[in-house]
Amino acid sequence: MKWKTVLVHLDDSQRCDARMQFALDIARRFDAHVIGLYLVCQDVIHHIFEPAEPLFRRAYEQQRRTALDHARETFELAAKSAGINAEWRAPAGPVLDAALLHGRHADVIVLGQDDPDDATAFVVRNFVEDVVIGAGRPVLLVPRAGDIRTVGENVVIAWDDSREAARAVADALPVLRRARFIEIVTVERNKDVQAPAGIDISAYLDRQGVRASFASTPRSRGQSTGMTLLDRANAVHADLLVAGAYAHARGLERVLGGVTRNILQLSTLPVLLSH
Repeated sequence: MKWKTVLVHLDDSQRCDARMQFALDIARRFDAHVIGLYLVCQDVIHHIFEPAEPLFRRAYEQQRRTALDHARETFELAAKSAGINAEWRAPAGPVLDAALLHGRHADVIVLGQDDPDDATAFVVRNFVEDVVIGAGRPVLLVPRAGDIRTVGENVVIAWDDSREAARAVADALPVLRRARFIEIVTVERNKDVQAPAGIDISAYLDRQGVRASFASTPRSRGQSTGMTLLDRANAVHADLLVAGAYAHARGLERVLGGVTRNILQLSTLPVLLSH
């Protein structure tokens, strides 16, 4: 199994070029087709303009058109320079619906981490979370800052015996088969509750031609499970974290936080998330 179609979300944000190059690098590795999906926030115009201000509305819409044309030119030139087979899409309609529809026809979806310091990075509330939950495809999350020199050479797998974790491991197999080092990590959440054993998932991976080590790490006092996983990934210099998304009810995680929310908000390395 290989990834043959990579969909990357494009917008006007400061991090868009890095996300685009990330997707093109993944496509080059797997000889894949890349779809550049241009989606930006649509609600702002309704809050700024009243129907009695047609001149301002037209000026704003022209600005949006100019930004779209620039994004398309940048994407197509980058894909051509990289020798990647690519296509541009800028669908109309609700942005989340478009992301889910087009994402379901890809093998993997490349999204950017939320960036509270860049207003142009905002698409719609809970955009990343809802794509992860609704698309039925793995999402590769690109961090909001930092250079990405490698991805998938040194991988940490977050394991808790859940359905979501199993789905993430299966979805990540194209990358795992190429990795140099893989560590399966479980977090001991309670001293009275034994962490899930990794022997079965290790055996599964071995039959797939993937060798992985196993580590169980305790959660530090006052530290979340998500931060423990991220700390472990950084400690072993991982360039990819593989994790299942939302092992608990999504609404509960949005209110209380949780492993998925920690990873989405705080990760400084690329993350592959599956639900």
